[in-house]
Amino acid sequence: MTYPTYFEALDHRQMLADYPVGDEFVARYKAMSRDELFAVQDAQFKRLMVKGWQVPFYQRLWGAQGIEPGDITGLADITKLPVYDKSDLMASITEHPPYGDFHGMGDAANRPPTIFHTTSGTTGKPQVLMFGPKGREVGNLLVGRMYRWMGLHSDDVVHSVYGHGMINGGHYIREAVTKFTNSIFLSAGTGIETRSINQVQLMADFGVTAVVGFVDYVRKLAGTAEELGLFDKIDIRMIIGHLGTEDRQATEDAWHGAKAYDWYGVGDTGSIAGEGPDRDGMYVWEDAQYLELLDIDSGAPVAHGETGDMVVTCLYKDDVAPCIRFNTHDITHELDGRGEIAFKRIAGFRGRSDNMVKLRGINVFPHAIGAIIENRPDLTGEYVCHLTRDASQRDSMRVTLESHGGTDAAELAEKLKQGLGVEVEIALCKPGGTAAVTEIDKRQKPLRLIDERGI
Repeated sequence: MTYPTYFEALDHRQMLADYPVGDEFVARYKAMSRDELFAVQDAQFKRLMVKGWQVPFYQRLWGAQGIEPGDITGLADITKLPVYDKSDLMASITEHPPYGDFHGMGDAANRPPTIFHTTSGTTGKPQVLMFGPKGREVGNLLVGRMYRWMGLHSDDVVHSVYGHGMINGGHYIREAVTKFTNSIFLSAGTGIETRSINQVQLMADFGVTAVVGFVDYVRKLAGTAEELGLFDKIDIRMIIGHLGTEDRQATEDAWHGAKAYDWYGVGDTGSIAGEGPDRDGMYVWEDAQYLELLDIDSGAPVAHGETGDMVVTCLYKDDVAPCIRFNTHDITHELDGRGEIAFKRIAGFRGRSDNMVKLRGINVFPHAIGAIIENRPDLTGEYVCHLTRDASQRDSMRVTLESHGGTDAAELAEKLKQGLGVEVEIALCKPGGTAAVTEIDKRQKPLRLIDERGI
């Protein structure tokens, strides 16, 4: 048989030249100007568009807008292309089961090897994720490069709480660490895969120094370590996860002063941005990703500093499942000034526009509640929102929060009203009382909004 192996389908030396790692990465992009960076992006975008026009999904999407190949001559024309989101991909799968028509794999006899996973399904039914060798390895590299720049060393032992099974997260993080950092990697997974008690014992037994994953569960593990009296055997120096505005201090305190680092990405795109050693905003990996911030309602580019939907084009993903103007529906804003390297910086994840609810005329992001209640010793930081509608069609939100005791519900309700701009109901429960609803022990990302309106 003549089909290529995985290792024949990718020029690894060229990849490392195009996307440098370690000291070479910092040196290149400290010296590069924005004009030089745009030229790098433009060349990649032109190659990406060649692949895009070969994919039926994009042929339909772009053709419906009357766009022809000659209309898009380079990255400067990207706004002529329509955006798409998960709903479009799920429709593609429904119409062209089981993989959809957005991957562009080609005939099985001569196509490159394809890696198949799914999303975790936090915002609905799990979505198909497909990667070719180049897309997969550059995606891995972006994470490994980021970890190294943050300060991960070859003598670190990394404990991962990302999920496995069909979910992409745990697999690609393992690949990133083992291929690009030289650190030892423990793939513990979620609390369903490895019980919390066993996870903290692994940390003690193998001298874990870094923890990676979603910080809600990372903090839960700190509580387990406290209960078992294992902190004299565990010395975590860094945590690399996905932080809300409220998470950093709480996470660092839970792990006795370990430094927490933030990064952002989604399954379709891989890592989009992450903090550097300065922890001063997230640097967008602009040698590989092109990020636009668009108005939630109009889709127009927002002014500098204003909040918008993150719309991402993976400049490097030109073999399988190209990603061109994908609307993540995650919102952020760009930061002022220049950091250590030429890449622009964003504030990080600030909520989801498709998880936003309009409550009595006010836009409410459930994710914002975490920031409002941060650093309160009477609360654990865990919460869940229930949205309901009564017979008169009036919507209400009940926020259930875990309390250690002594919480003044009326004072807390007023604090949330001031922070959210609208009145919500408050319910208090004991520590651990929201876990069955948020599914924090099962999911990579706990549920924070339960919509019971039936619409």
